[in-house]
Amino acid sequence: MDLNLKGRTALVTGASRGIGRGVAQLLAAEGCHLHLAARNAADLDSAREEITCAHGVQVHTHALDLAREANMIKLVARCGPVDILVNNAGAIPHATITEFSDESWRAGWDLKVFGFINLTREIYREMCASKRGVIINVAGVAGERPLANYIAGSMGNAALMTMSRALGADSVKHGVRVVAVNPGGIETERQEASWRQRARELFGDESRWREMGEKRPIKRFGTVEEVANMIVFLCSDRCSYVSGTVITVDGGTSAA
Repeated sequence: MDLNLKGRTALVTGASRGIGRGVAQLLAAEGCHLHLAARNAADLDSAREEITCAHGVQVHTHALDLAREANMIKLVARCGPVDILVNNAGAIPHATITEFSDESWRAGWDLKVFGFINLTREIYREMCASKRGVIINVAGVAGERPLANYIAGSMGNAALMTMSRALGADSVKHGVRVVAVNPGGIETERQEASWRQRARELFGDESRWREMGEKRPIKRFGTVEEVANMIVFLCSDRCSYVSGTVITVDGGTSAA
């Protein structure tokens, strides 16, 4: 299916690895030019080389700490107008409310919550002025099914879901769509490391980590490509009637 994205420009954060990198690869395959932002310059360079060799689109990289508002403003100035924003940067650690220090909580939210808010604010202004654009906020299923041992992440994801619903209901008046995507149980490098640790605890063998996915309704974990497929589809005009909602990509786990 042609998604009619050729020639558009997308900014993807957290694009050096995992879901962000997968989204960048698929957007490039559809002919989008890219701005990729993350903290690790070497990983960004690797992503740029891989994407340009495969798809021949323009790829600009921006190695910045997106927890700092000043860097957001700098990033927007470097990118110029974009048609698509995929907010994906940030991972909040697992901890209970008594284990989480105020410093750690704020650090996690500065990137995952306020980072999304600040970048959306800057990009949204420009999109409204041009009367077109799509913003995708990659949150997470813990916003739907909060966990006490992931309380800061659960609350942060819920906040991003609410922002997407509220903004997306109004943004369409200006020709802009806003949607949240909640991945769950996806085989990213970070998730795999966590599952390997859990497999050592359960089975005494970290190589058995995929067995834990067999308890899910679909009998496995999801892939980065499966999440990226949904995000890129939502970026396209094929989803022109979708805004102010949350799409869950977890193989039915949160509904089970």
